[in-house]
Amino acid sequence: MTDIEHYIQSGMLEEYVLGLLPPTEMAALEAAAAAQPPLRAAIDEVAAQFENFAKANEVQPNPTVKPFLMATIDYMKRMAHGEAPSFPPLLSETSEINDFAGWLKRADMQAPATDEDLFARIIGHNASVLTAIVWIKTMAPQEVHDDTYEKFLVVEGSCTIAIGQLTHHLEPGDFLSIPLHLPHVVTVTSACACKVILQRVAA
Repeated sequence: MTDIEHYIQSGMLEEYVLGLLPPTEMAALEAAAAAQPPLRAAIDEVAAQFENFAKANEVQPNPTVKPFLMATIDYMKRMAHGEAPSFPPLLSETSEINDFAGWLKRADMQAPATDEDLFARIIGHNASVLTAIVWIKTMAPQEVHDDTYEKFLVVEGSCTIAIGQLTHHLEPGDFLSIPLHLPHVVTVTSACACKVILQRVAA
């Protein structure tokens, strides 16, 4: 059995491409591939197969994932640079926009010029509650929450939130809580972006 056949039959090429080989075996395989072009070609073929499989089975992430990931990174940087944690009040039917004035007036809590349809800034976070200022330009796609209650307080603009078979029309000052396990879609109805205080509370 040649070295190439040994590597192919052992499954080491797949492990190498996936970064699963121990460092010593990885170094040995790289040295062998540098000395044997057919082995290098076999590695490249395995890598191409994995890439083609990934492309054929790719899953598009929910469009809300990126803006909240970026908001989380921004929040962590702010905390690392000395910003003191803050504790926004829990949203309820009695909540008012002015309850959040201290955060809404901050210079760093304004939406930047961006083509993104959704932008967020986290203003408070702990183990059970995340609070953010969110700007939605046109819509937020359908979501279903099984472990968090999502609550909205509209600050600027207007929107509709379809929950199951019901549609709620919201304007500045309006509050809405999304029940668990029900699909919901947000559609902006104003010419400007709909700016909301969004809160996710652990069930």
